[in-house]
Amino acid sequence: MNKKIYRREEYLNKIRGFYNAADIIKVITGVRRCGKSSLMEVIIEELLENGVLEENIIKIDLDNRKYRKVKTADDLEKIIDECSATSSMKYVFIDEIQNIKNFEEVINAFRTEGDYSIFITGYNSYLLSGELVTKLTGRYIEIEMFPLSFYEYLDMKKFYGKKIDSQLIIELNNYFQEGGFPRTIFLDNLNDKKLYVHSVIKEIFEKDIKKRIKIRNVEAFDIVKNYIINNYGATMSIASIHKALRGNGININRETISRYIDELVNSKILYVCDRFDMKSKSSLSGDKKYYLADTSIYFFNNTDNRINYGPALENLMFIYVKSKGYSVSVGRIGKLECDFILRNTENNYFYIQIAYTINESKQTEDREFRSLEQIKDNYDKYILTLDFLLQRRNGIKHLNILDFISNNEVF
Repeated sequence: MNKKIYRREEYLNKIRGFYNAADIIKVITGVRRCGKSSLMEVIIEELLENGVLEENIIKIDLDNRKYRKVKTADDLEKIIDECSATSSMKYVFIDEIQNIKNFEEVINAFRTEGDYSIFITGYNSYLLSGELVTKLTGRYIEIEMFPLSFYEYLDMKKFYGKKIDSQLIIELNNYFQEGGFPRTIFLDNLNDKKLYVHSVIKEIFEKDIKKRIKIRNVEAFDIVKNYIINNYGATMSIASIHKALRGNGININRETISRYIDELVNSKILYVCDRFDMKSKSSLSGDKKYYLADTSIYFFNNTDNRINYGPALENLMFIYVKSKGYSVSVGRIGKLECDFILRNTENNYFYIQIAYTINESKQTEDREFRSLEQIKDNYDKYILTLDFLLQRRNGIKHLNILDFISNNEVF
C-alpha cells in the first residue's frame, strides 16, 4: 500500500481548473527535489477520486529504469500510443521530460488531438525556452514550485506525525538550516538531513549546470557561485561583483560572471529581485538582489551554522510571497530602501519591511518606519519582525513574521 502523500494545496489550487483542459499543457517547474513528482502523484489521486478510470491515466517517469531506453521523441510517441487503449479523455503525466530531445513536437501533436490532457515536469527554466515557447505560445500554463514554505514545513510534519517544538523560533531555526526539500521531513537525524540536502545541491551543480553547459573553468564558476550564495539578500551588480573578485586577486571578466549567474538562475538555485525607483516609477538597471530557492543552500556552502537573521528572514518572505503568486521587487525611495514591493494578480500593491526586531531602540524603530513613511500612496504598508510586542505608526502595520507565515496568511 502506497504511503499517503501530503497535498500541497498552494499548487493544487493553481492547477485544478485545468485538469480536463486538453488544449492547454500543464508545465510544472522548480528546482530539483522540490516536490514536482509528488504533485503529479496527488493530481492522479484526485482524478481517480473524481471517477477517472485507471486505464485512462498514462504515467511516464523518464528517470525510472522502466523507461531508461526512451531517449528520442519517436520513442516517447510510441510509449504514449501503446498506453492509449481508450477513446475517452486520457491524462498523460511525463516526469523529467527534459531528458527527451525535441519533445516539444510530440507533446504538441498529442495536444492537438483533443483527448489528451498533458502534464509535464522539468527542473529548470530551459523547459520553457526555445521550441516549447515557440510552438506552444498561449497553449500552456506554468506552475512554478518551490521547496516547502515554513507553513508547509510545519503542516507536513504534523501530517506525518513528526514532533513539532512548542517554540516556533526553534522550528524556524531548524527550517533555515535543514531547508524545505520535502524528503528531509522523513529523516529524524540532523546529520542525515544535512547529508541528503548536500546530495541534492551537489546533483544540481554537477548534473544540471556543469555538465549541461560544459563549464571549462570550474574553479571560476565555483568562486562566482560561492560569492552570490554567501551574499544572498545583499544589493549587488555585475560591476560590484567583478570589483570584489578582482580585489581578491581573481581575474574574471564581467560577461563570464553574468553567464554564470544566469545559469544559477536558470537552474532555479537563485532568484533575481530587481530594484524599482519609487520616484521615477522605473526599474533600476544594474543593482539587484539575489535570493536562494532554499536557505539550506547557504548552509551547504558554509561550515558556520550561525544564522544571520537579516537575509534569512528576507529570503523566507521572498520565497513565501513568490509561492503565493505575488510579483516582487525591491523599492528605492531617494536614499532609503523598501525591502519588498509586492503586486498581486488584482494589481494591488503592498510595501514590506523585514527586520529581526524594531524594539531594541528608538533609532532602530525610526529606521524601519522611515522608508515606508516616505511612500505617499494609499496602499497597505507592513513591517514584519520576530517581535511579539507589536506597534502601529502612521497607518503602518507591524506584524510578527512567525505568526504570519505559520498561519499561511496573505497580504
